[in-house]
Amino acid sequence: MKHTGRAFWIDSPGRGAIRDVALPEPGEGDVLVRTLFSGVSRGTETLVFRGGVPASQHTAMRAPFQEGDFPGPVKYGYLNVGVVEQGPETLAGRTVFCLYPHQTRYVVPASAVTPVPDTVPAERAVLAGTVETAVNALWDAAPLVGDRIAVVGGGMVGCSVAALLARFPGVRVQLVDADPSRAKTAEALGVGFATPSDADGDCDLVVHASATEQGLARSLELLTAEGTVVELSWYGDRKVSLPLGEAFHSRRLAIRSSQVGTVSPARPNRTYADRLAVALDLLADPALDALVTGESAFEDLPDVLPALASGEIPALCHRVRYDESD
Repeated sequence: MKHTGRAFWIDSPGRGAIRDVALPEPGEGDVLVRTLFSGVSRGTETLVFRGGVPASQHTAMRAPFQEGDFPGPVKYGYLNVGVVEQGPETLAGRTVFCLYPHQTRYVVPASAVTPVPDTVPAERAVLAGTVETAVNALWDAAPLVGDRIAVVGGGMVGCSVAALLARFPGVRVQLVDADPSRAKTAEALGVGFATPSDADGDCDLVVHASATEQGLARSLELLTAEGTVVELSWYGDRKVSLPLGEAFHSRRLAIRSSQVGTVSPARPNRTYADRLAVALDLLADPALDALVTGESAFEDLPDVLPALASGEIPALCHRVRYDESD
């Protein structure tokens, strides 16, 4: 039987379309997955949609099952939850997460999918890739009991980090964002909230995820002496200026990067699969539903992506729903 599917492609910067695709016949050790939900990670995917990936980063920014090349045509995405329609007996009929783009059906090696725990609804499991980024960031940041922590930038990644930090004993966690409406999200996640001008200082650790020059500068201002900013933002092709004069050296401040493409060196015995499994287990917490701020049908993606890129849809994670007949 010949299998087919439909996929969302970015034809050129700022313009996308849905294409019919022919699927390969699943081989031994492969799975055929029918997508239930996918997620648009607004920061990274709208940057790709706008054509903002620098040429020097085209290789580093490739998604695991990307087709085409930046700036386009390209099929891009990495938050996909579906059900295995054909494959090994241990996976057949299971709900799985895969780092696959927005496509109705697809064939991948069985090793590329991770079963979603029974405690995690498929609708919430689209967050797994972003929560995995947060897990890696906190492995890098190594927060301690009783730390004073700010998360600057209340987007999808920043909110995921804040949600995990809320579980640490004795910490003061404050989500900092210029948008006052993020206060409701912070409350749902169990952390404090402040605008940049009102944020609490003397932080031992600041996690920066606003992808703005102003946010990174403010992150440095919020640190106590010897404090560290963990930088999670991806700036694409934009240049960033920083105030590294003034008290930067006398207070012995530090900035370090964290990126999900490599498992944190702080956990040398963990694999990518281990890290993703941790993220999926953490998604049993219904508080994380606050990170899904909108939903639309797969058919609407050519109109939804421009609206997300322009800010007309002010999403954290925008969930994409697939028709069962696809």
